Amino acid sequence: MASSAQSSGSSGGPAVPTVQRGIVKMVLSGCAIIVRGQPRGGPPPERQINLSNIRAGNLARRAAATQPDGKDTPDEPWAFPAREFLRKKLIGKEVCFTIENKTPQGREYGMIYLGKDTNGENIAESLVAEGLAARREGMRANNPEQNRLSECEEQAKASKKGMWSEGNGSHTIRDLKYTIENPRHFVDSHHQKPVNAIIEHVRDGSVVRALLLPGHHLVTVMLSGIKCPTFRRETDGSETPEPFAAEAKFFTESRLLQRDVQIILESCHNQNLLGTILHPNGNITELLLKEGFARCVDWSIAVYTRGAEKLRAAERFAKERRLRIWRDYVPPTANLDQKDKQFVAKVMQVLNADAIVVKLNSGDYKTIHLSSIRPPRLEGDNIQDKNKKLRPLYDIPYMFEAREFLRKKLIGKKVNVTVDYIRPASPATETVPAFSERTCATVTIGGINIAEALVSKGLATVIRYRQDDDQRSSHYDELLAAEARAIKNGKGLHSKKEVPIHRVADISGDTQKAKQFLPFLQRAGRSEAVVEYVFSGSRLKLYLPKETCLITFLLAGIECPRGARNLPGLVQEGEPFSEEATLFTKELVLQREVEVEVESKDKAGNFIGWLHMDGANLSVLLVEQALSKVHFTAERSAYYKPLLSAEEAAKQRKEKVWAHYEERPVEEVMPVLEEKERSASYKPVFVTEITDDLHFYVQDVETGTQLEKLMENMRNDISSHPPVEGSYAPRRGEFCIAKFVDGEWYRARVEKVESPAKVHVFYIDYGNREILPSTRLGTLPPAFSTRVLPAQATEYAFAFIQVPQDEDARTDAVDSVVRDIQNTQCLLNVEHLSASCPHVTLQFADSKGDVGLGLVKEGLVMVEVRKEKQFQKVITEYLNAQESAKSARLNLWRYGDFRADDADEFGYSR
Repeated sequence: MASSAQSSGSSGGPAVPTVQRGIVKMVLSGCAIIVRGQPRGGPPPERQINLSNIRAGNLARRAAATQPDGKDTPDEPWAFPAREFLRKKLIGKEVCFTIENKTPQGREYGMIYLGKDTNGENIAESLVAEGLAARREGMRANNPEQNRLSECEEQAKASKKGMWSEGNGSHTIRDLKYTIENPRHFVDSHHQKPVNAIIEHVRDGSVVRALLLPGHHLVTVMLSGIKCPTFRRETDGSETPEPFAAEAKFFTESRLLQRDVQIILESCHNQNLLGTILHPNGNITELLLKEGFARCVDWSIAVYTRGAEKLRAAERFAKERRLRIWRDYVPPTANLDQKDKQFVAKVMQVLNADAIVVKLNSGDYKTIHLSSIRPPRLEGDNIQDKNKKLRPLYDIPYMFEAREFLRKKLIGKKVNVTVDYIRPASPATETVPAFSERTCATVTIGGINIAEALVSKGLATVIRYRQDDDQRSSHYDELLAAEARAIKNGKGLHSKKEVPIHRVADISGDTQKAKQFLPFLQRAGRSEAVVEYVFSGSRLKLYLPKETCLITFLLAGIECPRGARNLPGLVQEGEPFSEEATLFTKELVLQREVEVEVESKDKAGNFIGWLHMDGANLSVLLVEQALSKVHFTAERSAYYKPLLSAEEAAKQRKEKVWAHYEERPVEEVMPVLEEKERSASYKPVFVTEITDDLHFYVQDVETGTQLEKLMENMRNDISSHPPVEGSYAPRRGEFCIAKFVDGEWYRARVEKVESPAKVHVFYIDYGNREILPSTRLGTLPPAFSTRVLPAQATEYAFAFIQVPQDEDARTDAVDSVVRDIQNTQCLLNVEHLSASCPHVTLQFADSKGDVGLGLVKEGLVMVEVRKEKQFQKVITEYLNAQESAKSARLNLWRYGDFRADDADEFGYSR
C-alpha cells in the first residue's frame, strides 16, 4: 500500500501521522474495514483499519459449530444500516488513512478519508452525522477532530437521525436465516428468476456466501458449471492453496465481494445452492473460464441456464492460449494434421453401437469410434451364462436396435468426421482385455450428431470422466442433455418395460436344419435379407428378418477365386484376385438390404442362389468386373444369357481373371446353307451415330423412355453430388460418366488411356467416341450402371453392299447416309450375322424405302452378292439398281465399269 510521510510543523513539535492509501476490499462493520494494496504478480497485502473515537453496533454472528450449546447473536440496532452505509460508499474505492493507535494485539485505529488525501470526506464524521455511529463514551473533545465529531453527533440528535430517532431501532435488526429447510423447494420457488443479493464472503474463485434479499437468507452459492482451484485444509488447520487458487479468489473478490448482484438459482447440492451470479459488468462464470482460473465441470454444467456452449467456448479460449491453470495444456489432437482432424468419408460397415468403418477419399479404410458414448452391455440380471456362447448383437439388450439404427442411417452414406481425441492402446489386465489405439470422433450426417441421436433414443449411454480428463466429445454437454431426456422419457436402456429378446437361429453349417428350411426358402421366391458378413467374393452370411435366422449363402452360376485359408499346419494362399473380389462384394453389399433367391444347398448346409441389390444380380456384376467366371451350372438358370454376355465383354477387355485370355482362332468354314425363307420383321429404331466404315449405331425405340428417365435421374444425382474433379483414375474397360461438349454427363466406357489428358471413351448409349481429359470423367453411380439398364447403342452394318475402300468414295457414301438417316427414326431388319456385328437392311420410317438400295441406286456403293437362296430376290433387286447407276454413270461409275481391270485399285472385288 502506498504511504507518504508528512513533515512536522517544527523540529520540536509532535510528529504528524503518516498518510497511507489503499482500496477498500470489505466493510466488516460500521466502524471497521479491510483495505488492500495494488496487485503485483499475485494477490495484494491487506490490513484491517478500525475507526478511532466512534462506535457502531455489532453485526449478527452465528454460533460456532464447535460449541453445540452456543446461540446465534443477532444484529444490534442500526448495525446493519451502518455497515450498508459504508459498503455502498467505500467498496472498491480508493481511500487514505492515518494510524493513530495500535494495540498490543495488533489492532489498528485511525482516521479514514475518501479519496487520495485527507481533504476528502471524513468517514467517521459522515457516520456520526447520519446517526449510524456514536462517539465512544468518555471521549473528551480536546482536539479539532473530536470537536467535529461532537458537533456532528449533536446535529444528528437534533435531527433525530438513525439511532437518535424515536423507537428502539428494532426495525433495523435483520431476521437472518442460516439454513434452508427444503433447498430444492426454495430453488424451484424462484423459477430461475434473478434474486437480488450481496456477496458477503468469497471462499474460493467459484464458491461464495451470499445474502439473499429481501428475505435475508445467508447461503453458500456454488457457480454452476465450473470449479476453480481450492484451498486444501491440512491436519494442523492451515490451508494450502492449489496452483492459482489465491489468484482466482482475488479475481472474484475484486469484482464481487460486497457488491450488489443478482443470482439465478439453478439447483442445489445439500445445503449449497448452484447458481449464476450476474453483475452489470458481466457474467463472472464466463470471465473465470476465459482467464484460465476455472475449468468446466460436467455434474453442474447441465443445470447452467445461460448456454453451456458459452462456457465450453470460454474454456476452449483459455486452453488454446494456455492461460494459468492450462499453462501445460496439450490438445488431444495436437499431433494430427488438419486434414486428419476433419474429413468427409463414406460409411462401409457398422461394427457395433459405437464404432464404424469408413472409406477415406484416398481409398483407405479407417475405424472410427463415436466419442464419449458406451454401447449397450450385459449388466446385473443379464450376465451371460458361461456355458452358452455369447452373440453380442442378439444377446445384449438393445445392441441389435442400436446397430440397426446406425446401419439404416449410415451405410453407404457420406458423413462428416471431427476427431475429438486418440485413445492410446492399453495392455490387457486380469479384468479388462487389451485395446488397440482408438480414433474417437464426432460423426454427423445432415447436421445430426449420430452419437447424440443414439443416446437420445436410449440406445447408448454417456461415459463419465474424471474432471481433469480432457479426452471427451466436443459435444459432451449435448450428449449429457440427450441422456437426461432419454432417462426422463424412459427410452431404450432406461425403459422399465421388458427387454426386447431376439431369438435368431443360426442355420450356418447345420445340414439337418438347412435341409428342413430349404423347401420353405425355395417357395418364398425372393426373400429380404441383410448381409451380415462377407467371407469371400461369392460366400456371405445373411440375416433373414422375416424368418429370424442366419444362413451361409453362396452365389450361384459363378466360379470366384478362392481366398486364403488357414488349414492345420499351414496357410493356403488365395488365388489371384480373390482379395479384390472380396473387397468388391463387401463395398457393394455388406450390411445392405438385399433380396435372395434360394435354388439349392450344398453338402455342408450352405444355401446356393442369386443375390439382388437395387435390381442388380451380384453374380453378373462379379463376372462383369472380371472377378469371376461363369460356372457351367448357370446354363439352366434364367440369368445365363446376361452372365455369358458379361463374361464375353470381360474376355475382350483381358482384365483380372481374363488377363491372360487368348481367343481361339476361328476357322472360316462355309456353313451348309439351309433353304429357308427370308425373315422380314422390321422394328422401329433411332439412328444415333454413323461410323467412318459405314457401320451405324441405333437405339431401340421401345426402350427410349427408359433411357430418358435414367439420364434425367442420373443428372439430378450428379448435380446433387458432383464428382470431385481429378479424383477419378480411368482404367481400360471400366464404365464411367463423361461430360460431353454440351456440358451434360453421359454413360461411357474407357477404351484406352494414353495419359490423364488423353482418355479414349465410347458413349455406350449413343455409339460416338471422344478423347477427353480425366478431369471430365467420373465414377458411374451403381444406381445407373449397365445392370440397371444395358447399353442402349447397338452396332449394325448394311447387308448386301460393299463399303468402298477408297477413302474419297467411302466418304461420299458416309456423308450421304449421315444426311439421310442420322438422328432419325428408321425400321430395321436383321438379315444375317457376322463376326463383327449383325448385317441389316434399313428402311425410312415414312416412305419404307430401303436405305442400302438407295446407296446402290446413287452409285455410291456396290452390291455384295450372297448365295443364300432366301436372299436371291433382294439381291436381284440390288443388282438391277446397280446396273441403272452404271448406265447413268453415277459416282463410282462415272468412268464406266472399272471392275474388269482396276477393281483392286478401287478396293472392290467381283
